[in-house]
Amino acid sequence: MTTLATGPDTLTRDALAVLQPGFDGTTAPDWVRRRLGEGLASVALFGRNVVTEEQVTALTGQLRAERDDLLVAIDEESGDVTRLDVRTGSSFPGNHALGAVDDPHLTRGVARELGRRLAACGVNFDWAPSADVNANPDNPVIGVRSFGNATDLVARHTAAWVEGLQSTGVAACTKHFPGHGDTNVDSHHAVPRIDVDADTLYERELPPFRAAIAAGTRAVMSAHILVPALDAERPGTLSRRILTGLLREELGYQGLIVTDGMEMRAISGTYGLEHGVVLAIAAGADAICVGGGLCDEATVLGLRDALVAAVRSGELPEERLSDAAARVRELARWTARARGDAGEIAAEPEIGLVAARRALRVTRAGAAAPVTEPVFVAQFNPEANIAVGDETPWGVAAELRRLLPGSAAGSFTGADAGTAALAAAEGRRIVAVVRDEHRHAWMGAALDALLAARPDTVVIEMGVPQAAPRGGLHIATHGAARVCGVAAAEAVVAG
Repeated sequence: MTTLATGPDTLTRDALAVLQPGFDGTTAPDWVRRRLGEGLASVALFGRNVVTEEQVTALTGQLRAERDDLLVAIDEESGDVTRLDVRTGSSFPGNHALGAVDDPHLTRGVARELGRRLAACGVNFDWAPSADVNANPDNPVIGVRSFGNATDLVARHTAAWVEGLQSTGVAACTKHFPGHGDTNVDSHHAVPRIDVDADTLYERELPPFRAAIAAGTRAVMSAHILVPALDAERPGTLSRRILTGLLREELGYQGLIVTDGMEMRAISGTYGLEHGVVLAIAAGADAICVGGGLCDEATVLGLRDALVAAVRSGELPEERLSDAAARVRELARWTARARGDAGEIAAEPEIGLVAARRALRVTRAGAAAPVTEPVFVAQFNPEANIAVGDETPWGVAAELRRLLPGSAAGSFTGADAGTAALAAAEGRRIVAVVRDEHRHAWMGAALDALLAARPDTVVIEMGVPQAAPRGGLHIATHGAARVCGVAAAEAVVAG
């Protein structure tokens, strides 16, 4: 695309200011530093940018040397979706585990400790929490990212999470508006559609967002979902009716509106990336999330120039772009003030494990013998969704090896998974680890095979515990964070 913007004039600076791009590497690239000087006001960190907290702190320091009022965003939900702990698994349980405990004070404390860690690393904007009500148990992308399937529970924990995080000066971004819970398609791949009437939407999906707004959430993220009851033509991210009419005018929200990742196929595959970005800003979005996949300078320049061209052609009102950029800059100012107001925050490093232990649901069948000898851990791996990714380890094998020296483990998938696991166990007692058994017929069949041969098998469900408990001992963790695995392993040994 021909470069239309030749210098850092006001229009160009505004076009850069609304972008929240990612980049490759664990140090600040030269091109990012240059664009910060030209008006870029935000950057986003993903798992590829994280090695250690010390390295992230150095990275954000490099970036802020170019622009001190910088928004550094991260997609850190904790639980299954973690970037700060991408290589080890999260130190905090995710939303579903917190919802299972149903103690808003605990949820607030977990989010506060997460915020403390993020702030210490120089991160001041978190694309979390998920306020989606997991109304569809077969949802392939939300699941344990939701606090639960009850609207009132999701609302009170969304508010608590927002309050806890923002008490540290880190801005929360409540997502995915107007609600991604009742979908059976992942918007990373296609456009999900929610065919509910307006009454259901207002009664089930919107209350958690109302609660987040009342709690002062500084940002809301749009969903790439089609909701015909609100707009039959365009998905939420591109819908003026949804972003401006509903969120701004009807719900009275005045903070930043951020898009979900614009390279997701729901947008880029239907409207094209550059045109989709223009439509999103015109609809009422203020910031453009891009960089989970496309993370190069050419993408940023192409989006910048598409916005400039749209203003010059009259497709995008200049005042709309100016307003969006102003909201981005105001959020950066808020984070600086709020961080100063937060002062020194006492660390609670054990709160994540405490929460994970409280979230366990243990079901015993009959008089199964206690687990005292080395075991074989059979982990049944479903295909990871893109939001979770496949970089982060999960399960209980490492912790059970520590607690029961001599234990072994293997990973299995597919139609013969159960038979293969039995053979690999070589007569040892089996601990079977599953994730959303109810969504995977092959996984249920694998458990059938194991339990037919070894009724004393321990089953650990690390997804949504929708399937009925079974096995000599059944442990539901409500998530696959590292601390959930630690808590589950402790419960296996405790019997």
